[in-house]
Amino acid sequence: MARQSQTLLCNSRTDILRMCLSTLLLLVFSHVAASQTIVDTLPGFPGKLPFKMETGYVGVGEMEDVQLFYYFFESERDPTFDPLVLWLTGGPGCSGFSAIAFENGPLAIAYDTYTGGLPSLKLNPFSWTKVASIIYIDAPVGSGFSYATTNEGANTSDTLSAHQSYIFLRKWLMNHPKFLGSQIYIGGDSYSGIIVPLLVQNILEGIESGLKPSIDLQGYLLGNPVTDYYVDQNSRIPFVHRVSLISDAYYDDAKLYCEGDYMNIEPNNTLCVTAMQNIKQCLLQIKLTQILEPQCAFSSKKQTDLEWDIISQEANVINSLEANKLPELHCREFGYALSYKYMNNDTVQSALGVRNGTVETWSRCLKTFPTYTENVESTLYIHKNLSKTGLRALIYSGDHDISVPYVGTLNWIRSLEIPVFDEWRPWYLDGQVAGYQVKFMNEHFRLTYVTIKGGGHTAPEYKPEECQAMVDRWFARYPI
Repeated sequence: MARQSQTLLCNSRTDILRMCLSTLLLLVFSHVAASQTIVDTLPGFPGKLPFKMETGYVGVGEMEDVQLFYYFFESERDPTFDPLVLWLTGGPGCSGFSAIAFENGPLAIAYDTYTGGLPSLKLNPFSWTKVASIIYIDAPVGSGFSYATTNEGANTSDTLSAHQSYIFLRKWLMNHPKFLGSQIYIGGDSYSGIIVPLLVQNILEGIESGLKPSIDLQGYLLGNPVTDYYVDQNSRIPFVHRVSLISDAYYDDAKLYCEGDYMNIEPNNTLCVTAMQNIKQCLLQIKLTQILEPQCAFSSKKQTDLEWDIISQEANVINSLEANKLPELHCREFGYALSYKYMNNDTVQSALGVRNGTVETWSRCLKTFPTYTENVESTLYIHKNLSKTGLRALIYSGDHDISVPYVGTLNWIRSLEIPVFDEWRPWYLDGQVAGYQVKFMNEHFRLTYVTIKGGGHTAPEYKPEECQAMVDRWFARYPI
């Protein structure tokens, strides 16, 4: 259901009141020390960790009734000089550990050597912590190990989550004065395409109001980002035609009979309904997160309808796992399943400093999130506002992702009407084309859009080396 633009920032007076109270309470409770654990070793990893890792909680919300859990890794290169990134994983409802273990963090689940028991961990040679210090946050409340001490605190939304993440960042910096002078970037992927722009807007408003601590915000980066529900989802049909998953005839029928609107289909428009059914039949056995990767063969349930929700799709596959089959499996969801085994282990939670009894079961991504309200349908207007600031932005897409296709992402970027500074061209790694890029720039703002050739949802999971090279160059302000 469409919402008017003026309702996008908040969908209730309650949200506004909570934001005001949270900001006030930041000042009142800023003296309260956050809970911190220095992690030197982890079960399943041989020896000491070869980097500095910290976990902990930061209280936000009314009377600090929201306790946000985080994982922090100092840059393995030069934490004094390298940037500090606050990373928000998508969902909503995905844990920061998902990004650590499967995307851009220094550790990974060793699923290829698993033979039973507690899964082992291995190092990720292409971790982004090689070039930046990163805070991975379990946000919104209810994700990962974050929890609320009151029923009211458990209820959250897009706008409230962004605001609470802003309070989190300010408190975290107060408790880590070493990083007060760091250049700061806000990053995220997938559903965080909604939250990150809201958070960046919160930070800019705080800077303008003179709130402390001072934050040296340099820019933001988003991967395969949900940005505008209509633009993102309506671009799926043109995308699957571009990559030859549907015929010209099926695409032409859908364009003609649906009039280019593949989201708002009238049931009485039988020609459009038929055209879309033909397309869905072509996509039933295609993996939405990476069209070239095979579906997991062990999933016994035969799909009869197209499941666009990739979290629900993943949960259905994981639920099909049988313990005696685990060592035989070699699909991506196998690693996801092992993360549940690892993170729900008592010794692991003890090593991470997780508070006993606060979270019944850890989930990589929540399949259902009844306490969360998605009250922002588009952040296009925020990107438009941010294009008038002095920030930098990096937007990147795995070019084999159906769920948030690069087609829609590039469309909304062009709709910002920022002049093209450097036209579409390839970028390289080790002499090979790693993807394509186009740069946009006005007198205030610079946006770089990058595709990752062969990448999926999200890109670092499929092309870690290319993505590390991309961010290293971008942080250093080198040409990608």
